[in-house]
Amino acid sequence: MENRSNNSYLKREVGLFSAFILVVANIVGTGIFTTSGFIIRELGNPQSMLLCWFLGGLFALSGALCYGELSAIFPRAGGEYVFLRESFGRGVAFLSGWISLIVGFSAPIAAASIAFATYLLRTLPASLNPIITIPCFGINILTISSITLLAAAIIIILSMIHYHGLLLGTFIQNSLTVFKITVIIAFIVAGLSFGNGSLSNLSEGMNLKSILTDKFAISLIFISFAYSGWNAAAYLGSEIKEPSRNIPLSLFYGTFFVMGLYLLLNILYIYALPAEEMSGVLEVGNLAAVSLFGEHVSRYFTAAIAIGILSALSAMIMTGPRVYYAMSRDGVFFKLFSKVSNIHRTPAHSIFLQAAIAVLMVITTSFYKLLLYIGFTLALFSMITVIGMIVLRIKEPFLEHPYRTFGYPITPLLFISGNLWIIYFSIKSKPIISLFGIGTIGLGFLFYLYFKIRNNTAKTKLSGQTR
Repeated sequence: MENRSNNSYLKREVGLFSAFILVVANIVGTGIFTTSGFIIRELGNPQSMLLCWFLGGLFALSGALCYGELSAIFPRAGGEYVFLRESFGRGVAFLSGWISLIVGFSAPIAAASIAFATYLLRTLPASLNPIITIPCFGINILTISSITLLAAAIIIILSMIHYHGLLLGTFIQNSLTVFKITVIIAFIVAGLSFGNGSLSNLSEGMNLKSILTDKFAISLIFISFAYSGWNAAAYLGSEIKEPSRNIPLSLFYGTFFVMGLYLLLNILYIYALPAEEMSGVLEVGNLAAVSLFGEHVSRYFTAAIAIGILSALSAMIMTGPRVYYAMSRDGVFFKLFSKVSNIHRTPAHSIFLQAAIAVLMVITTSFYKLLLYIGFTLALFSMITVIGMIVLRIKEPFLEHPYRTFGYPITPLLFISGNLWIIYFSIKSKPIISLFGIGTIGLGFLFYLYFKIRNNTAKTKLSGQTR
């Protein structure tokens, strides 16, 4: 049954291929080109790093299977917001939507735009030195540089494209993603076939004890960021054709495809670079390309990687506003953000809100801190969403299930336990950044109370006028 409160103004225009591309585009972006250097710094062992990427892929795949069931039952705009509204009520749903606004989309958009700018400027004779920094208590709270200016500009440009229309945005999205995947496959094949690497970099034995350490869990936070986006198609539930079939298929096939791609790329990184050279490097893709092909040829790969990151940026800018739109239609967010452009049929105000927050994050937050902040908070709410799926099976035994999660109940339990592991070690090892995540949730709770009181007041006034 169509949910008119959420879907009145959105059309089903996206097919299976575009939904699959959307998932791939959302996942393959900043993370795979930027996080391996941080991970190898934490673990110090290439084989442990590969194991970490494999486990992160399993967690993402199990999450995709669970979200496939929820998306088939509730094929509406909003993703987790809709799922949690049905399983735990509007309070928890609002908090998930709030987290989507701040952490799920705006922060990753900021991180991706910084990575794009960093990679692109590596190919140009441009200065990367800050132009303006504003310190407070010894910490730079504002940085204006060539990187932040370019990052902010690309967020605004892509936001305007997706404001213009879903079909235009989808066309650009598909084109960027096909280009990106082609470049990545060419990079892997050329690097392993002709690149100047060494198999000895892979020879160091794995330290299995590292799996139980804080550092392994912290590495999984970076990897969970790199895999974030595996649930992308769920957010466009109102705009995907045959959603009960196409959303679960796109989530599974998209995540599985990316899992294989990520493992091959990390093998290539290790083949190209010894662990000590890769350690702590942000532009690990660029450094690997230089090592494999030399400075001159690597510039072309680096530019291609930068363009590929645009695909992930575009996908996040497309999907995020559908959450705020759904919240506003339910009366738990400002009414302005439920409005759809009469000309372009897109949630215009939600798109611009997301862009403004992302630009603010670009000029105020470091890339490394953004990754940890994103990983911890998203792990919490994606875990609660999957718990909600189990609750729905118990609470609503006669609810129609066009698709049921493969491997249930092992699949959701694997996902829940993996995220609990990440959350526990995040709080233990990085308490300050975890507190920022908890603080964001607390601020969201205050906003929810405000909207609840406002709605109750409006209902009381309306009731008084009808008497």
